[in-house]
Amino acid sequence: MSSPVRTAYAIARTTRPRQWTKNVLVVAAPLAAGVEWNRGTILAVVGSFFAFTLAASSIYLLNDAIDAEDDRRHPRKRLRPVAAGELGTRTAVLASVVCAVLAMSLGWLVDRDLAMTLAVYLVIQILYVVWLKEQPVIDLSIVAAGFLLRAIAGGVAVDVPLSQWFLLVASFGSLFMVAGKRYSELRSVGSGAGTRRTLEVYSESYLRFVWSLAAAITITAYSLWAFEISDGSGINWQAVSIAPFVMGLLRYAVDVDHGLAGEPEEAVLRDPVLQIIGLAWLVVFAVGVYSS
Repeated sequence: MSSPVRTAYAIARTTRPRQWTKNVLVVAAPLAAGVEWNRGTILAVVGSFFAFTLAASSIYLLNDAIDAEDDRRHPRKRLRPVAAGELGTRTAVLASVVCAVLAMSLGWLVDRDLAMTLAVYLVIQILYVVWLKEQPVIDLSIVAAGFLLRAIAGGVAVDVPLSQWFLLVASFGSLFMVAGKRYSELRSVGSGAGTRRTLEVYSESYLRFVWSLAAAITITAYSLWAFEISDGSGINWQAVSIAPFVMGLLRYAVDVDHGLAGEPEEAVLRDPVLQIIGLAWLVVFAVGVYSS
């Protein structure tokens, strides 16, 4: 392959296509609100997905350029293109800028509020990459905010109100995943590997406390939300959806407890039972929302 082709391939790998699945969260708010899936709504949600994919890719490129030295000490991250010397640092930064500009442009075309959401995401994630990832607790909050902003983005793109329960479930569900991710990292590489400075501060018991607390609040908030949005007639499908929701969270917690959730999207993709539970929850919840 020619050098430009190798560079393009290295850039594509650095954007972490497997993690694009996180951006499906933009569907959450429109689904929860029971919007009519017409052409305009679909275009707005799809546009939000690609805009967030570009924004996240920008951050991944910048992060790998800055963290190249630390990544070389990690058993898996050392294979990333920048750390492995397949992609130059300056090229990665330039590609990051291009992705950020494209993300903001697409976000603006879809909706101005979406563009503002993307701007907030980019600013806090850049601060995280440059400095805040070394600050215990704050690093967990910022990564969780990235998940939350994805969920918010879908709502602002189609102009639907975001309920307090939706925001609580999204916030603490995100914190549960992030704390589980850090717990898995600590279990797999240890605190002294030098791959992430906050791992030298966190203990397994502390991170277990965080993800357990976040899971409890997520389940409580979801349960209260499910009963609130029910219209009280016929089968309460929202209440029924609590069962697969809790089962899915507990199934994912098994991976967290065994230190296998360092990459949340991979933990989900390699667990067909979790996927079936997730699909069951989605069907039951959608029936409840669209039949009321």
